[in-house]
Amino acid sequence: MTTIPWLTLLWAIPVLGAAVIIVLPASLRQFAKYAGLVVALAVLALALVLAVRFQPGGAQFQFVENHPWIPSFGTGYILGVDGIALVLVVLTAVLVPLLLIAGWNDADDRPGLSGRGTHSYIALTLAVEGMVLMSLVALDILLFYVFFEAMLIPMYFLIGGFGAENRSKAAVKFLLYNLFGGLVMLAAVIGLYVVTSASKAFDAGTFDFREIADAVATGKFVLQPGVANALFLGFMFAFAVKAPLWPFHRWLPDAAVQATPASAVLMMAVMDKVGTFGMLRYCLPLFPDASTYFRPVIVGLAVIGIIYGAVLAIGQTDVMRLIAYTSISHFGFIILGIFVMTSQGQAGSTLYMVNHGISTAALFLIAGFLVSRRGSRLIADYGGVQKVAPVLAGTFLVSGLATLSLPGLAPFISEFLVLIGTFTRYPIFAVCATIALVLSALYVLWMYQRMMTGPVTDGNEHVRDLGRRELLVVAPLIALLIGLGVYPKIALDVINPAVTATLTSIHQPDPAPTVAEGARP
Repeated sequence: MTTIPWLTLLWAIPVLGAAVIIVLPASLRQFAKYAGLVVALAVLALALVLAVRFQPGGAQFQFVENHPWIPSFGTGYILGVDGIALVLVVLTAVLVPLLLIAGWNDADDRPGLSGRGTHSYIALTLAVEGMVLMSLVALDILLFYVFFEAMLIPMYFLIGGFGAENRSKAAVKFLLYNLFGGLVMLAAVIGLYVVTSASKAFDAGTFDFREIADAVATGKFVLQPGVANALFLGFMFAFAVKAPLWPFHRWLPDAAVQATPASAVLMMAVMDKVGTFGMLRYCLPLFPDASTYFRPVIVGLAVIGIIYGAVLAIGQTDVMRLIAYTSISHFGFIILGIFVMTSQGQAGSTLYMVNHGISTAALFLIAGFLVSRRGSRLIADYGGVQKVAPVLAGTFLVSGLATLSLPGLAPFISEFLVLIGTFTRYPIFAVCATIALVLSALYVLWMYQRMMTGPVTDGNEHVRDLGRRELLVVAPLIALLIGLGVYPKIALDVINPAVTATLTSIHQPDPAPTVAEGARP
């Protein structure tokens, strides 16, 4: 019986679809759009099949594919998915078709490449999707690295080719930061291969993540502390730039503002999640002692990033830049949950990756729809929008409330779990991170008050409400924010076993309670 290569199909469909679309005749612009949407919907259907067939109580990695790639170099074409990767695969597959619809007309006035501007835009978006999906399902470290770096190229062209006035500078900044991080990681990847070659735990050098992680967990493969710390920092640096973690965040606000809203969401809600995923997938299981050694520093940087992003968001006059800074704060929460190394923290962090993707997509896209109508990103140019575009204002409010983690909306439970998990190990850091909840309420509600309430200001009288195409994008996102806010169990049931497996492999049980059961205050 032939086993269906589900994971190969998952990443190959968008990549092959991109290759076909880019060579279509220039006159078939509309066909290229619909073809890209069909490809993205096919990937979504496949991701949902994987989600239904996945067994949370089964093997840690499922749908495994293992084929030789470069045997003499210890690397193979090894794919597999656990609960953490699965929820991010589904998030990616859900968002990309919505982003294609949201950016339906973004490339129509960019006729580059012999009139194939639209073809290029669609193909580049699908290429990013395919490379992100491959990064999420790769179980060979070298294979992961190749696609971790390769996804920068189509994203660079999406920013530099289809963005705003200063797009070229932002695209170069994005590329240089991330390429530098990737080169540091490459040195660490090579170093890891060298130390596995010299170890008696392996027959030869290997890049097989499962083999190395199992040897580390069982004590068969023990690195010298100095070597482990250096390799950990090589991996962590690349992931911290991609995520981004403060102070490696400087590229994100410019890239987010200068890209089209759909491309910015693709970058922040989809591509950047590979950074936090890499921390959880590779840094902890491969280098558990080094992760524990550097844990206080990383947790401290995450808390600084949480507060820093929130404070700078308050001071922004550009609505798109404000939302970009909120993402820096949210990534701080995600990284905080990963490195406190508790079951609640890591489950909340993984769920936060999903919820941040949905809430950021909703808020950024709705803001983009508004900016395209008014022609200005300045908050001061708006006022009274809810009187002329009530549906736009209402969905903007719901998305903003999700961003500040209002109970009943999806981000609340993930942020709550991160804070609980942090408090059990680092109560002072948990208290500091909680300050950001107050700050987020300030920047979201103040932004809404200035832009949407009060009398209609000059220039906003003719702002149109959301149209059918825009509602087709926004409605599923709002539904997901409410659905996962009311019933997060559907995601947590998949995430929790994978988190437990990770913490078990690095020998990090949850801290014991400090108050005896049944004790009275």
